[in-house]
Amino acid sequence: MSERKWTAHTVTAAEAGRTVEEILTGTLSISRRMIQKLTRSKGVQLNKKPAFLGREVKEGDVIRAAMSFTEEAGLAPVEMPLNILFEDEHLIVVNKPPFVLVHPTNPTQTETLSHGLTWHFLQQGLQAKIRPVHRIDRDTSGVLVVAKTAFAHQHLDRQLRERELKREYLAFVDGTVSEERGQIDAPIGKHKQNPNLRAVRPNAGEFALTRYEVVTRYDTATLVHLELETGRTHQIRVHMTHLGHPVLGDRQYGRVGLNLIKRQALHASRISFSHPVSGEKMELTAPLADDLAALQEKLQGANVEVQG
Repeated sequence: MSERKWTAHTVTAAEAGRTVEEILTGTLSISRRMIQKLTRSKGVQLNKKPAFLGREVKEGDVIRAAMSFTEEAGLAPVEMPLNILFEDEHLIVVNKPPFVLVHPTNPTQTETLSHGLTWHFLQQGLQAKIRPVHRIDRDTSGVLVVAKTAFAHQHLDRQLRERELKREYLAFVDGTVSEERGQIDAPIGKHKQNPNLRAVRPNAGEFALTRYEVVTRYDTATLVHLELETGRTHQIRVHMTHLGHPVLGDRQYGRVGLNLIKRQALHASRISFSHPVSGEKMELTAPLADDLAALQEKLQGANVEVQG
């Protein structure tokens, strides 16, 4: 079992006269939903005593909020290798391999990354839910941020929604992308014929914006760097297909380059955000997965045929 951990804030002269709740929602940026959970579990204190949310505070008062508490993980622990890029008591950042689900979509799936993280957490004496801050498709490799506490998840989720958490990708796409850089502003919605897929839907989709820049041009393909302004399902894959340059190896969109790689050639290469507790600027990168590095070597050679 893990011990409860707290974050503390000393009330400044400018904050004097505000309520405990105003400090929690304002200075500490804790959501009202999270505050409800904290009050139910006696996770808010004023000067180390249980706090009433409506209590006015004075300069020098110390407000504490519980950042973690014991929870049921909900998944069986499974030992597996993890490529950890960063870890502390609040979050863990991993380089996810391809062909691994982040979280099970049905009870029969027992070897997802979340099962591995459950085992990893238990080795630290931490019993907690697995809280991915964002999503990566099963066949996409690269950086994934997972919060260890509800407190950290709430802060990182806000950064994601307010586009302060930046995600960058590398993709090998079909053909020669002529422009050095550009952006794809095309709404994305469910595919008319297959609800499991997505498509550009000008009048029925949600706003979606992807920025791209050419990294390297090969004879038959292009390596592009991409930044997501929004996080729609399959956004990069749909947008690059819409641009006329589908991601190589993508069996759902474009179906080109299937002879070169066994999955979509898409990699979450870098992520940046502010640490949910310290506020420190974080930037983490993940090297290309082995199959993408091998694909790059193939494309650098002459006369590589991309089959559609």
